[in-house]
Amino acid sequence: MMMSCSFCCVCLKFSSPTSSTLSSSSLRPQLPIPNININNNLSLVRNSLLGAALSFSLLFSFPSAIALEATPLPSTQTCRDADTQEEEMLPEVVTNEGLVEEAWQIVNEAFLDSATHRWSQDTWQVKKEDILSNSIQTRSKAHQIIKRMLASLGDPYTRFLSPEEFSKMARYDMTGIGINLREVPDENGDLRVKVLGIMLDSPAHSAGVRQGDEILAVNNMEVLGKSAFEVSSLMQGPNGTSVTIQVKHGNCGPVESIEVQRQLVARTPVFYRLEQTDSGATPVGYIRLKEFNALARKDLVIAMKRLQDMGASYFILDLRDNLGGLVQAGIEIAKLFLNEGDTVIYTAGRDPQFQKAVVSDTSPLFQAPVVVLVNDKTASASEIVASALHDNCRAVLVGKRTFGKGLIQSVFELHDGSGVVITVGKYVTPNHKDINGNGIEPDFQKLPGWDDISQHLSKCSMLRQG
Repeated sequence: MMMSCSFCCVCLKFSSPTSSTLSSSSLRPQLPIPNININNNLSLVRNSLLGAALSFSLLFSFPSAIALEATPLPSTQTCRDADTQEEEMLPEVVTNEGLVEEAWQIVNEAFLDSATHRWSQDTWQVKKEDILSNSIQTRSKAHQIIKRMLASLGDPYTRFLSPEEFSKMARYDMTGIGINLREVPDENGDLRVKVLGIMLDSPAHSAGVRQGDEILAVNNMEVLGKSAFEVSSLMQGPNGTSVTIQVKHGNCGPVESIEVQRQLVARTPVFYRLEQTDSGATPVGYIRLKEFNALARKDLVIAMKRLQDMGASYFILDLRDNLGGLVQAGIEIAKLFLNEGDTVIYTAGRDPQFQKAVVSDTSPLFQAPVVVLVNDKTASASEIVASALHDNCRAVLVGKRTFGKGLIQSVFELHDGSGVVITVGKYVTPNHKDINGNGIEPDFQKLPGWDDISQHLSKCSMLRQG
């Protein structure tokens, strides 16, 4: 298999449902949702768990990192002329030895040893000296050395990506035009959204958008103060349609309006229908979510609103066999059900001081009770959603113990177009339970009656309130 589904944020292959007694209708809405962030400075990934935790979205950068998140860049930057910025966009020639050292440095800066607990920077330094003691004659040999080097870490999720494998990550472009966004606070504390990564030959690149550009408006809507997620959402739309973005080139350059044609490849992962209980008195909205991709949040909202209009009194969210996908999509979906201030998930990195809490910042869009179906193939982003709703007393879990994939990986591009996937952190549930290797125990093995659901959620809320 080209890409392992163990990758917490992106699983490029998903199992089909093992059971589906409920038939479903396919939803085909128009827009995807989550944002993309970028970090070109590897040392910033080391210095903060934000290298993978707070934004939970993929990054495409040249040459150093695709990561789940990026550390904020300084708000004050020195003006540089456009020629200098263009030169920085050009790929650099790298030697075979330089490529191996680049991969070594990424591990040295960001790797979290969650499995063997034997890794140290001292032993890793010795390995570097041993590997680079001899010349590396071919690029193929350099790739083989990187593979062996990563395998020695004993982490099943840390691995090498060939240039061909790495290029397939483009399917997770969340804007649909090939750019990656990051909000940067200015000297007044206002959020400004900048292009911190751009895919070469993407629609945005071909239209004239450049790395470092600030996004001022999308389709004539000013975006000052909006998050990268919100701006990314404004850019999304049906494949083949166009979006007009107003950008300021560089830190001090001219302002330009650029029309960019969208190229979205994601397909809806949402299937739904209205079901009746045995008594026929309580309509239930059944929703199957196959993966967390660019369309997941928006399509789920559309499905739930339609089911509510059809009379659904509560929802069944089927996450069985959902191995994950884009964690940002999972985070945003969990927030649809949570109160403002509720914890979605905790993250922890190599340095304990960088434990972070991802907290809901909005009121819930849906108040109806939720039943989440899980099994031993419910993993990663699915476990984040399941634990967030469960621990905040918004859902009961039904089925089997989940898979237990609670590690965070960042994907870094190397200078020759290949890449490395590195474990950089882990997830902890709102109730402070470590997901990785443990999974989440459901409340019921079989679908309970409505009274049992109501009583369980009521008891959970009373215990939570003390």
